[in-house]
Amino acid sequence: MEEQQKAAEDEKNASTTHAEAPKEAHLILKPIEEEMRQSYLDYAMSVIIGRALPDARDGLKPVHRRILYAMYDMGLLHNKPFKKSARVVGDVLGRLHPHGDSAVYDSLVRMAQSFSLRYPLIDGQGNFGSIDGDAAAAFRYTEARLKKIAEEMLQDIEKETVLFVDNFDGSLKEPSVLPGKLPNLLINGSNGIAVGMATNIPPHNIAEIGQAIIHMIDHPDTDVAQLMHIVKGPDFPTGGIISGKSGIYSAYARGYGKVTVNGKTHLEEKAGRQKIIIDEIPYMVNKAMLIEEIAEYVKNKVIIGIADLRDESDKEGMRVVIELKKDAPSDIILNQLFKHTRLQTTFAINMLALVNNEPKVLNLRESLIVFLEHRKEVITRRTQYDLTKAEEKAHILEGLIVALNDIDRAIELIKKSASAEKAREGLMNAYRLTEIQAQAILDMKLQKLTSLEQNKIRDDHTALLELIKDYKDILGTPTRILTIIKTEMLELLEKYNDSRKTEITDAENEDIEDEALIENTTMVVTITQAGYIKRLPLDTYKQQNRGGKGVIATTTKEEDVVENLFIANNLNTILFFTDKGIVHWLKVYEIPEGTRQAKGKAIINLLNLEPNTKITAAIPIKQFQENSYLLMATKNGTIKKTSLIAYSKPRAGGIIAITLENGDSLVNVLLTDGTQEILLATKNGLADRFHESQCRPIGRSGRGVCGITLKGDDEVISMVGADPQKTILTITEHGYGKRTSLEEYRLINRGGIGVINIQCSDRNGPVVAVAAVTDEDDIMLISQAGITIRIPAKTISVIGRNTQGVRLMRLEDKDIVVACAKIAREESAGIQAPE
Repeated sequence: MEEQQKAAEDEKNASTTHAEAPKEAHLILKPIEEEMRQSYLDYAMSVIIGRALPDARDGLKPVHRRILYAMYDMGLLHNKPFKKSARVVGDVLGRLHPHGDSAVYDSLVRMAQSFSLRYPLIDGQGNFGSIDGDAAAAFRYTEARLKKIAEEMLQDIEKETVLFVDNFDGSLKEPSVLPGKLPNLLINGSNGIAVGMATNIPPHNIAEIGQAIIHMIDHPDTDVAQLMHIVKGPDFPTGGIISGKSGIYSAYARGYGKVTVNGKTHLEEKAGRQKIIIDEIPYMVNKAMLIEEIAEYVKNKVIIGIADLRDESDKEGMRVVIELKKDAPSDIILNQLFKHTRLQTTFAINMLALVNNEPKVLNLRESLIVFLEHRKEVITRRTQYDLTKAEEKAHILEGLIVALNDIDRAIELIKKSASAEKAREGLMNAYRLTEIQAQAILDMKLQKLTSLEQNKIRDDHTALLELIKDYKDILGTPTRILTIIKTEMLELLEKYNDSRKTEITDAENEDIEDEALIENTTMVVTITQAGYIKRLPLDTYKQQNRGGKGVIATTTKEEDVVENLFIANNLNTILFFTDKGIVHWLKVYEIPEGTRQAKGKAIINLLNLEPNTKITAAIPIKQFQENSYLLMATKNGTIKKTSLIAYSKPRAGGIIAITLENGDSLVNVLLTDGTQEILLATKNGLADRFHESQCRPIGRSGRGVCGITLKGDDEVISMVGADPQKTILTITEHGYGKRTSLEEYRLINRGGIGVINIQCSDRNGPVVAVAAVTDEDDIMLISQAGITIRIPAKTISVIGRNTQGVRLMRLEDKDIVVACAKIAREESAGIQAPE
């Protein structure tokens, strides 16, 4: 029992001690928002300095610097054999870079791609990716070594020219920056996204940047405007064309700006068809994705007129062929390619880099100054290193010369010494030498005692003294350091100078509208009853030598005829209204140009229409004016009047012209001046004539008002303008019809039930079409079985309203008339017929 109590007491004491332990720990109380803020700032600065932003001095991020240094340390120079990329990646990971292998290899690959860097720093062997976005092969399959130009970045690194710091585990030293004989930040550019900031520095031509540096040395007060006479602008490895200089000047003056880069193209023609050839694309654009993008826009009918698209690029260079359809306007299609695809891109320049480990936006002059200051420090440290080595060597040679001047005594002293240490001490005391000098005498080979060797030692000493004097003069004369920088830059230009790849045009880029490229000529537009459309130059008709005054010739189907024909300029707009109440826009120049015999192109292939949609009206518009109106009529008797201005802003997918109720559809649309009379005709033979002033204008998406009151299953089948010079033609389902004078239809109010237009008896059947015609018009009747008949309007009797009409078309059993088209004539559109 006592043992159990003792055990329980021990357990209680142990638990108490354990519970009180945290009270003995050292706790720091801190608001969580302050801790989060400090931790995030530490993380942000780690990303900014250690990963994402380049150093303004050598233009490299840490991973790129470590790769180049590791390859240099491995002896992978431009004139040495290639080694596996896996070996390079492993060496960088194991010794210098505490991140993943993909980050290292991706960076290595990019430095080897001629389409990514203006002056690649790594010479890659194997599959290092392509401009089509193909990924590089795995690092076990590729090999790499340094390019000669990369070795310029590392030159003199062994001469203590830059500060070395501990690597990630403190076991090795790595350079904090490379000596950077090349202005790499500008010639190769850089891009990266840090925390809260990003950099995007474009590449430049080495000749221009080199000349700018030389100019800065000769004229320290040079400003950005003067530098721009030398540095024309970015020079991308993929070429292209930069439009305008305002964005370049902004970037060079303030450190940020935007430039528009276009792909370079040219035109070829074969067998009457033109081809747009893409020779160069904007920087960082994936060629394969660009081709897919163009194909998608062609498929969606955003770009019209392209017949074929293929990539014929090879080792000789880029060649993307865009084959156009016959008579397709190449300048418009090229403009659309620039407007919609990445054949034109905007490069946002942000010259952000690390200066003294702090992110700073640099203008052109400041970036050159940072490079010059870095090179000054490198050359100063290099000269100091060379001076120290020269002085050390001269010091040794001075000791050797002292011994050589009294060589017999020196040898005697050495021979009598009991040990090397005694000999060294004896030489130091006898000739007042330092320990280093005495040791050098002891280490001297007997061959140095020959007269030739003795003279060589004295000559070397004299030369060293001259060299030491020169080094000291360099260190004491800042202008000499600048002269060395200038000389080295001239040597680099002699080695690596090349011409620009990117052109720069003076014209500022603006969104060129297609209209600006179109000659505003007069055209004749024809629309057939089956929905085919084309345009022809007006001169086509004036120059015909045959054909007479008849209807316009076309190779449509036998039952198809030209229903609408009008004259318009290329820049005019045609409004197409669908039965679902949507309006679409089409410029006249967007309609394919054809010949008098061509049938044209289906309208549905030119407009972005919904499935099962029918065009019910096509209205040509020369100018959108306030005093013009669009009058619409629906199947359910609704009529709506809206100002033409409301339809002046086109959209790709069309807009709502009228809001329709369920089961309703748009029948027709008329362009009016607000003073016309209107006739609504129904299926059951009624008609309502009224003045359009009874219909006040409403908004574009409104529902409208009642135009005619319908009874039973009746519906509106037509709306026509009440022109006293024309008669009203009515056609019924069973092939009967008549013409009636407009005076027969008395003027009544909007919304009435109307008056009898024709007797819809069992013989006639319901009304299928109503139109306003003259004696010069021809009429085409079309039956359900596909039978057509063409009738001159003047042969149809003009009789009263309340009649049945006469037979116009004899039909087979169960066949009915389904449509009637008024055939458009050339002379009715004001076209001169040939003589």
